[in-house]
Amino acid sequence: MGAGHDHAHGHGGHAHGVTGGTATAAYRGRLRAALGITLGVMVVEIVGGLLANSLALIADAAHMATDALGLGMALLAIHFAARPASERRTFGLARAEILAALANCLLLLGVGGYVLVEAIQRFITPAATEGGLTIAFGLVGLCANSVSLVLLMRGQSESLNVRGAFLEVAADALGSVAVIIAAGVILLTGWQAADPIASLVIGLMIVPRTVKLLRETLDVLLESAPKDVDMAEVRAHILALEGVEDVHDLHAWTITSGLPVLSAHVVVSTEVLSAIGHEKMLHELQECLGGHFDVEHCTFQLEPGGHAEHEARLCH
Repeated sequence: MGAGHDHAHGHGGHAHGVTGGTATAAYRGRLRAALGITLGVMVVEIVGGLLANSLALIADAAHMATDALGLGMALLAIHFAARPASERRTFGLARAEILAALANCLLLLGVGGYVLVEAIQRFITPAATEGGLTIAFGLVGLCANSVSLVLLMRGQSESLNVRGAFLEVAADALGSVAVIIAAGVILLTGWQAADPIASLVIGLMIVPRTVKLLRETLDVLLESAPKDVDMAEVRAHILALEGVEDVHDLHAWTITSGLPVLSAHVVVSTEVLSAIGHEKMLHELQECLGGHFDVEHCTFQLEPGGHAEHEARLCH
């Protein structure tokens, strides 16, 4: 949680920690570079797949196409996410990044399904694959994917969108390895079934990683508590402060990657509020949570004892 400043407004207060950009924005240049590499490799693998009649290469190129679209959406989302907040959209368009990650997941699931179906078709109707050409194009793809992985390695731990891009490129790199191995088998033994088997491997690598990313993305959209924030522990820390009698309406959620928020109504004894004042109490809450939890933006409403019952009557 950013230390920020605490401000008291009546019985409320909040801690500011929202900086000028989202987690993905810091990696805009690397995403652009990865996009350029991905588009280049996609074209190369399409040409190679057609020349060598390799489904594995074409499958990897199809995956590259969705990678390129996903990276493009991530960059577009950064543009929208950087736009300032307004009276209507008080958090700006930061969640556009999460929507882009969701669309990316759906695209990946579609591609994974397509590859699996086409691989099964190849088992039913075998086709001759040129092993030597496939190896050459597979090596080009592997080298390019390795460069992209290095570019995105650091950002994948901070942003869902960068993580999505990283996982896609990682799957592509493994796919290139599968393509090279299958082509080598065909070249050495003439066993053509190696190509659809490699395609199945690529499809099976795409789907599980995508499902995991989709689950994390849906958690954000459903406003689940951030995975590294234990709400029971947060409640316990607040209740441990001197004078705090109760905590209710405690919520934590994530606006977008790198922007978790928390809000709570904190019931404080009248004696303590009178003795130390609202501003001091807010500072104590901020210091209490700031040292233990990584929450970017906190809002606290301080209430004297008995206020919750009064609040409930007003709501009826």
